[in-house]
Amino acid sequence: MAWLKKLVGAVIVLGGAGAVAGWVLAAPVRLDDATVAQLGSGDAARGQRIFNAGGCTSCHAKPGSKGDARLELAGGLELKTPFGTFVPPNISQDAKDGIGAWREQDFANAMLRGVSPSGENFYPAFPYASYARMKPADIADLYAFMKTLPAVAGKAPGHKLAFPFNIRRGIGLWKRLYLSPEPVIALPDGAPDKVLAGRYLVEGPGHCGECHTPRDFAGGVKKAEWLAGAVAAEGSGVVPNITPDGNSIKRWSEADIANYLETGFTPDFDSVGGAMVEVQRNMAQLTADDRAAIAAYLKAVPPHPNGYPARKPSK
Repeated sequence: MAWLKKLVGAVIVLGGAGAVAGWVLAAPVRLDDATVAQLGSGDAARGQRIFNAGGCTSCHAKPGSKGDARLELAGGLELKTPFGTFVPPNISQDAKDGIGAWREQDFANAMLRGVSPSGENFYPAFPYASYARMKPADIADLYAFMKTLPAVAGKAPGHKLAFPFNIRRGIGLWKRLYLSPEPVIALPDGAPDKVLAGRYLVEGPGHCGECHTPRDFAGGVKKAEWLAGAVAAEGSGVVPNITPDGNSIKRWSEADIANYLETGFTPDFDSVGGAMVEVQRNMAQLTADDRAAIAAYLKAVPPHPNGYPARKPSK
């Protein structure tokens, strides 16, 4: 029996050590001083472009908002996923219920590291895994623009998550696996500036991969299948493959893609639908150069012929 007691004791010690190590590794990591120093003084006019590219209103405006009401970022939309229901918070300039009291570096830590001012991990339903690729100067510009938006009182409801997903600390381990500032697609030397600009918009503020890329069991995007389509994270149906071999846009030219982002009409004169309606509305507010850059990048990414939506075999 002595050996059994020793074995149990060893298991307890190792289990405790593992738990402590996991707790330490899961600690939120804020930006270093050098990155904070790169923020500088933001420009609200430039920040509006980043705001539109990021589609902030799509999740944070009150559901069903139209016109100027879309800039009242009170939150409240329910995003029902396999991990539970996430509710985007109030990010208006209300100092109590929103982010009006946040400093620029608080905002940057949220966007680039997924860390709250109080030092908690944000859930990656907030797509900071994509925003982590953004330039600090663009974060500063976005912060400046956000300061021009109205304050809206009232906190959004909390998330509805079951164990273990309700333990925020554990998200720190998720970040160690999936959070990186590096581009997803390594473009060849000499890639056109337009393609590079498109990569930045798609992989960073536009966070297109968050919906258009399949995810693994832990909810991280499968970068080897970048933009190959996915089962919708919330709701029903699938999000299409938008690589050059994707059935949805395989025959589209760069001009077709850019026109779709501006007008919402496909080359076959079909119209945008589903969750893409909000995305296209935001993309329409970008410049023609930005939309052309996005189109050029989508034609430059590696093709994935077997992505979503999967075709059923003919009988």
